[in-house]
Amino acid sequence: MTMDPVTLAVIENGLRQVCSEMDLVHEKTSFSPVISEAFDRSNGIYDRSSGEMIAQGELGLPIFLGVMQFATQAVLEKRSDLGPGDVIIQNDPYLGGTHLMDVKMMMPFYYAGELWCFLSNTGHWPDTGGMVPGGFNSTATEIQQEGLRLPPVKLMCAGELQQDVVDIILNNIRVPDERIGDIRAQIGALKTGEKRLTALLDRYGADTVVAAIADLRDRSEQHMREVISAITDGTYSFTAYIDSDGVIDEPLAIVLDLTIDGSDAHFDFSRSSPPCRGPMNSVWATTQSAVYVAMKHIFPEVPINAGCFAPLHIKPPRDTFLYAQYPRPVAGCAAEVAQRIMEAVFGAMAQPLPERLFGAPAGTSGNLALGGHDPEAERDYIMYFFSGGGYGGWLDGDGLTNGCSTVGISKTQPVEILEQHYPLLFETYALREDSGGTGKRRGGFGVSYRIRLLRGEGKASFLMDHGRDGPPGMTGGDSGAPNEIRVGQAGAVTTPEHVSKGEGYVLRAGDWIEVHTPGGGGYGPPGERDPASIQNDLRRGYYTDSP
Repeated sequence: MTMDPVTLAVIENGLRQVCSEMDLVHEKTSFSPVISEAFDRSNGIYDRSSGEMIAQGELGLPIFLGVMQFATQAVLEKRSDLGPGDVIIQNDPYLGGTHLMDVKMMMPFYYAGELWCFLSNTGHWPDTGGMVPGGFNSTATEIQQEGLRLPPVKLMCAGELQQDVVDIILNNIRVPDERIGDIRAQIGALKTGEKRLTALLDRYGADTVVAAIADLRDRSEQHMREVISAITDGTYSFTAYIDSDGVIDEPLAIVLDLTIDGSDAHFDFSRSSPPCRGPMNSVWATTQSAVYVAMKHIFPEVPINAGCFAPLHIKPPRDTFLYAQYPRPVAGCAAEVAQRIMEAVFGAMAQPLPERLFGAPAGTSGNLALGGHDPEAERDYIMYFFSGGGYGGWLDGDGLTNGCSTVGISKTQPVEILEQHYPLLFETYALREDSGGTGKRRGGFGVSYRIRLLRGEGKASFLMDHGRDGPPGMTGGDSGAPNEIRVGQAGAVTTPEHVSKGEGYVLRAGDWIEVHTPGGGGYGPPGERDPASIQNDLRRGYYTDSP
């Protein structure tokens, strides 16, 4: 059935709007600043039989677009006892997940008495237990050290909250009074989706909406095949590196062999490093989703639904650290490894499509967690903070400064909000000079910040990347500046042994952590940069000397 374009567009935007309203409810009712202020969450609609993505909100994190599809499929495989009013909660990385802090909820949606689809969402909880506050334990060697792992269990049954399940969760995590607020926010978002989707079906009719979904899927697949067909057939290879796994101080290689064959793209990561001891393994769902998001960066005009994934064939990279299996630790997979996977895709695609690509972005979320007790407020706390970095220069312009991570659209939490919530002070927060890679089009700049603990005692951990080498440039551009971390404790200043990863830093009043995030890679030879642009950069203080 071919639908008229006006009706198709209205239904497409209506489905997206349902998800976006879910995102807003999720954001506005969450207790954790990482969700309410930084928007580290996503909501979507998924097929009742296949679990494939139908729609996702414009406000949700892109990395979750594929992951929630795989998580929903895992629930379909594991649970055949779902009915009206049920809500499943799970965070198992090996069942279509990411790291343990990304907690997923799924609700079967019924219309006219029949199962019509699944409504799903993900929220990043600041803590799910484990060895260190925040869950980013850079020295973990098994999943149990990273926190509480939930299989798909019923959080709600026939509309009733299962208090036993809630008690198990709250008794195994830090700061439980905040987590119950986040739990109710996710449930509220699903209930909002239920109301809005019911109204959409009432207005247009279930048969019309089903036909529109099928048409939209076909059009998205056709569009993706058209853009792939324009690429010259051949195999293009690129290698991206992770600093270390946090346990063994050696780089990990992500080796991609990308083959374009007509309207199909084949991604082979089988030459990558073997499974690692530390938490930088990536589960299969995250590896796939990272490829999807990378291709969406390159071809933003292709609408997002399951159809755009159909021409993308990813060979399971078994026996590598990109195909983690129990009990491998995976805390860094979504926030860090996924961005290196995307960097490999960008580097390979840049060979046949330099006009569409760019110097490498900062490629790290800058994960920093600080947990402790505030004696003045008489309460425990956990702060999870991520920071921006530079994007790479491109054909027609310089890179974006202080951009979000490539896996998301989340923003850095306002420092004023964090200072109200936690016993700390941001002494500096500024653009990082000299960090953008030089080129005809220079890379964007990272940021520099310093956090000082004001009172009490806290334990800090960080799991970042691009500390050995900065994001590479493209077509002759220079690399951006690498990530740098310094820690001040009792007057002594140290840097992490693993450059961008560390944990177990006990901070007392007056101690501080200083971070300088990476700049983006340059595009084109630096000698071809317009002299006026160079002078403008110097006048603004972007560089201390002529680049």
